[in-house]
Amino acid sequence: MPKLAKPLSALEVKRLAVPGLHPVGTVSGLRLYVKPSGTKSWVLRTMVGARRAELGLGGYPTVTLAQAIESARSTLQQIKAGVDPAASRRATRQTIEWTFQRTAEAYIEAHRPSWKNAKHAQQWENTLQTYAYPTFGAKHVRDVTKADVLAAIEPEWSTKNETMVRLRSRIELVLNYAVQRELRPEGLNPARWRGNLDAALPKPGKVNKRAHFEALPIDDAPAFMKRLRATAGTSARALEFAVLTASRTGAVRAATWGNVDLKAAVWTCPADVMKSGREHRVPLSPAAVALLKALPRLKDVELIFPGRDVDKPLSDMSLTAVMRRMNLTAVPHGLRSTFSDWCAERTATPAEVREMALAHAIGDQTEAAYRRGDLFEKRRALMAEWAEFLG
Repeated sequence: MPKLAKPLSALEVKRLAVPGLHPVGTVSGLRLYVKPSGTKSWVLRTMVGARRAELGLGGYPTVTLAQAIESARSTLQQIKAGVDPAASRRATRQTIEWTFQRTAEAYIEAHRPSWKNAKHAQQWENTLQTYAYPTFGAKHVRDVTKADVLAAIEPEWSTKNETMVRLRSRIELVLNYAVQRELRPEGLNPARWRGNLDAALPKPGKVNKRAHFEALPIDDAPAFMKRLRATAGTSARALEFAVLTASRTGAVRAATWGNVDLKAAVWTCPADVMKSGREHRVPLSPAAVALLKALPRLKDVELIFPGRDVDKPLSDMSLTAVMRRMNLTAVPHGLRSTFSDWCAERTATPAEVREMALAHAIGDQTEAAYRRGDLFEKRRALMAEWAEFLG
């Protein structure tokens, strides 16, 4: 029988800092593992049958010395009774922990760093919590069937089709993840659309009644801009800037003085505020530059269009509210459609210049790989012409 180390007190355990395995006494084989990074965890070194094993008992200080001793004793008693603790834990994970909800949460955490913003992860969590978890979230992920998937998405398939389409896709991705984690056997994914659910549900295009963003008619744009310029307030100026630059309102609300070069008449939108996830340069027309120069500059405030709390941008609805007060049913995003229609119907602008001005992807991945320029000077001329049209 191995010699038992001298028992250490809780204070002595706390002071252990040298990387390595440190015997703490009381229970044979119980050690505190100090990693080079400084983090600590409990390890029980013992024999399980004919093999030597190192069993993790949790991290320190979450698991205290007293708790580690109690856990070590319990584990040794299991081994003495013929139970393999590691195998028992694996079986427990398979039967209890890996429900569909637990698997979905693991998928979200694994992919969160690759998603461009927190809103995307929140949308995942919201749809699953609202529609999937109440139906089969507590079921083991290996047991989820087509009937389960249909029970979650079919009731709202016709009334909330866009949401249900996204939900189906997310369920499919979670189940694929479960297969790769060996939590579910390989085979037909019950959430797959083609050759599976497409036989049970009508095509999305047949039931999706989503309306496009309402746009302002081209010929109404100059009069709208005249009224907008007569409207006071930061939200009105932000909307005016969004129209002049044909930009998404999210990028405008996040715009900072540090990203604007008034001398060069360029606004550089960082990748993290762009839908494409890529940096985007916007040429500023003389009207856009004049608007920025006329804005008040608040000391130590970087936002060009700060909200009521100057350290935070305007809210999502603030620009829409401006249009509602003007008794318009069009929405801010629809003004980008107005710009697009104007380009197509009133100018000889090539489609790729218009799409680049709207920060849309051009062509497929192959074409994008060979396209090095951003058509900046052509876009500068286009935005100047747009500003002149608006008056």
